[in-house]
Amino acid sequence: MTAQDILKQYFGYSAFRPGQDALVSHILEGRDTLGIMPTGAGKSICYQVPALAFSGLTLVISPLISLMKDQVGALHESGVAAAYLNSALSAPEMREVIANAREGRYKLLYIAPERLTTPDFLDFACQTEISMVTIDEAHCISQWGQDFRPSYLKILDFLRLLPHRPLVSAFTATATAAVRDDVIRALGLREPFVLTTGFDRPNLYFSVEQPSSKPQALLRLLAVRTGKSGIVYCATRKTVEDVCDMLRIKGLGATRYHAGLPAEERQRNQDDFLYDRAPVMVATNAFGMGIDKSNVSFVVHYNMPKNMESYYQEAGRAGRDGEAADCILLYSPQDVRTGQFLIERSHEAADEQVDPETRRALIDRDLERLRQMTFYSTTTECLRRFILQYFGESAAVSCGHCGNCDTTFEEIDATVDAQKILSCIYRLDERRLHFGKAIVSSVLCGGKTEKIEQFGLDTLSTYGIMQDATAARVRQLIDVLLERGYLLSDPERFNALFLTASGNALMRGRDTFVIKLPREKKAAPAKGGKGGAAIAGDEALFDRLRTVRARLAEQAHVPPYVIFSNATLADMAARQPITEFEFLEVRGVGEAKANRYGEIFLEEIKSYLRS
Repeated sequence: MTAQDILKQYFGYSAFRPGQDALVSHILEGRDTLGIMPTGAGKSICYQVPALAFSGLTLVISPLISLMKDQVGALHESGVAAAYLNSALSAPEMREVIANAREGRYKLLYIAPERLTTPDFLDFACQTEISMVTIDEAHCISQWGQDFRPSYLKILDFLRLLPHRPLVSAFTATATAAVRDDVIRALGLREPFVLTTGFDRPNLYFSVEQPSSKPQALLRLLAVRTGKSGIVYCATRKTVEDVCDMLRIKGLGATRYHAGLPAEERQRNQDDFLYDRAPVMVATNAFGMGIDKSNVSFVVHYNMPKNMESYYQEAGRAGRDGEAADCILLYSPQDVRTGQFLIERSHEAADEQVDPETRRALIDRDLERLRQMTFYSTTTECLRRFILQYFGESAAVSCGHCGNCDTTFEEIDATVDAQKILSCIYRLDERRLHFGKAIVSSVLCGGKTEKIEQFGLDTLSTYGIMQDATAARVRQLIDVLLERGYLLSDPERFNALFLTASGNALMRGRDTFVIKLPREKKAAPAKGGKGGAAIAGDEALFDRLRTVRARLAEQAHVPPYVIFSNATLADMAARQPITEFEFLEVRGVGEAKANRYGEIFLEEIKSYLRS
């Protein structure tokens, strides 16, 4: 069977998505491969199709139990023999899986990296034909990535212990050029074919808000998304608890997920979300990696993440089915301080594993990433362009489809205000005093605080010279000055502000400072690629097909999207097939699912047409 035949028979697609064909072809040619593809671009197809073409077993190294369970469940639904090995299985269950694998009953075996070098598994692996080893979430092997996992370092040891090195393929959604090169080195990839398919997700609508009340802003966002499935990410466990409690008190169907919950509750809450029993999941970043829920229509970040890599990966969990989806960040300056605290604490825990020099380098790297994330949260430029440029991709000045591009801005010459801010910092430096933007803005606005009285800051010549402006407005200007390099903040000194050479030049009148401020905001509903078009013609049939899917999912004890995605139901509602042949033409319907579910869905469509 050709790769195209496998794609159609097992997965129900007549053509590969952009990038998939090239990756599959090079893997089938026996070449090590690294694929960098955004969330929802179909990375799993790139190794699952070759796995079915190879004669031997494909090992898939995956970081999370939930990911393995979902992937194996979906493969079973598609008629593919697969299994997983992780700590969720008992010892007898693990022995049974390995025994079945020895007999060649599986084409894919998912395994946690911690188990690779255990004696039992090594004994099995050294006596088995392993055609390919695939590493999912490959950025986890890079110490310079955003989600380094020491257990991934066992992978190269495992490959060296095998009598014959198999083909190696690796995939990740977010990797800068530096992380990409580190992944290639750490995995020992041999002259790999490397493909970055592009980071853009046209169906995602990005926006940033700076609300005076985050709880009220979140309730407003959820009120217009009633019944839709979404994730609310929070920076800390306490915030997860507070936000989830607030939503439940307001009568919203919300559940929660963070590492402090008992494992049984985490699993129960995750299942409630996956099975659509709870439409809103409130979670820390402990939730989500590998969650293949296709109908997430929005992701709200209640707090700003620590870096762009994490943000784009988490936001990318929306719209995996290609439907229009919203990615909304609620920003406040406090998020920056929370991020700094979390960065310092995370590296304190790793003190014994790295030397002090490396630890300092890692902290500096993470603080720079936090700075870039802050720039994204405060910029008035195109948000999509900012993201794509961060990952090294060129982009148009305006995408015409993000919160900033949908806002009408007016350019304002803020040179005088900028000079006042820079002069204040300069005068403070003359007294050998250095403060962050909260105190600087308070001085400029003529505030009367304990700090101002303690240090005699009301005697500065710049005290109160911006008293007609709000402190929030002054802080906004400071953010822009930081973003453009007129100021620097020192995280080692509580983000104290310092002039740069260009800042000094601007202060002395040798430059101008023009900014853009929003004039009015359009009501911008989510637009997108192919979102919603298919079901617009027959929403009533789409709803009936969803009901059938929900019933079948409950009977099979799997999430509804494992039966068919929303995109497949939408195509079904648009095509309205009445024969098995027509049913197989629906996008996402393979032979196994057609045999299992075809008659049920066809009867529902016929019943609808008769009525």
